Amino acid sequence: MTETRKKEPRAIALLGVPIDMGASQRGTLMGPAALRTAGLAALLESLGFEVIDFGDVSIGDVGELQDQPPEKANHYREIQRWTRALSRRGYEMARSGAISIFLGGDHSLSMGSVNAMARHWRETGRELFVLWLDAHADYNTPATTLTANMHGMAAAFMCGESGLDGLLGDEPRVPIDPGRLELFGTRSVDQLEKELLNARRVSIVDMRGIDEFGVGVLMRRFIDTVRARNGVLHVSFDVDFLDPQVAPGVGTTVPGGATYREAHLVMEMLHDSGLVRSLDIVELNPFLDERGRTARTAVELIGSLFGQNIIDRPTPSNAIVPKSRRSRGP
Repeated sequence: MTETRKKEPRAIALLGVPIDMGASQRGTLMGPAALRTAGLAALLESLGFEVIDFGDVSIGDVGELQDQPPEKANHYREIQRWTRALSRRGYEMARSGAISIFLGGDHSLSMGSVNAMARHWRETGRELFVLWLDAHADYNTPATTLTANMHGMAAAFMCGESGLDGLLGDEPRVPIDPGRLELFGTRSVDQLEKELLNARRVSIVDMRGIDEFGVGVLMRRFIDTVRARNGVLHVSFDVDFLDPQVAPGVGTTVPGGATYREAHLVMEMLHDSGLVRSLDIVELNPFLDERGRTARTAVELIGSLFGQNIIDRPTPSNAIVPKSRRSRGP
């Protein structure tokens, strides 16, 4: 019996989050502009979506927040403003029914975007799952971190770990259960972070697992889990998920990442699942890129996530055209 897929939304809302205080290497604040310049909106429109670009999120109206900053959380107060504003704005976007795409910016933005999505889907009675495509686990807290950089605490915060409890101010905090987080492509984890992940029983697909079993088997397992629970999916795509030879424009490169084809297969399978309702694109640093190469690669991958197939792409000018497609002379 053929499975009937639910009708998918055909509107996509884009929101830039030009933040780079969460990382040690500055420059990701240029990420939203690079993704727009690389043609993200035009590509999504070519796939039949109505694209609404809301520009970049504003933190001007957040106001003063009175909690005590943690000792080991760099730039806490600035990131708190971003997180609170993004949680509020992301929630409004989710309620509109459009697929929400957050253009980063470093990975600390996910503390706001995922909270917004979790709040919305809790109100609709469905569970939100998060696929964390990243070289790093980002499951540190102020008590475990070695660097105090808050982009390395994003996954822990969204799962309700303590240490950043006042980050959202009076915005509702809606953590997800750690059992609904899937770390995929992981290859750099701190020791105390590893112990916390083990204690919480977070699912981790590291690069050895991908090498041994392949992307297809492991991604199918996760998709089936989400579908069996009638869940919806938020994808948090850190471009350092990719091998540095594919995506050099990041400040936290780790060798041995996903290949170009492995990454496209992930995105193609996610599209086929029909489960993705929101997305982060994070850690793109144009200052470190090679002539926009990483931005273009990221946009191509998002194209696959939203339905672009090889048969939809223009034939390269250097391709050999089969005889059956050549014009025949007299």
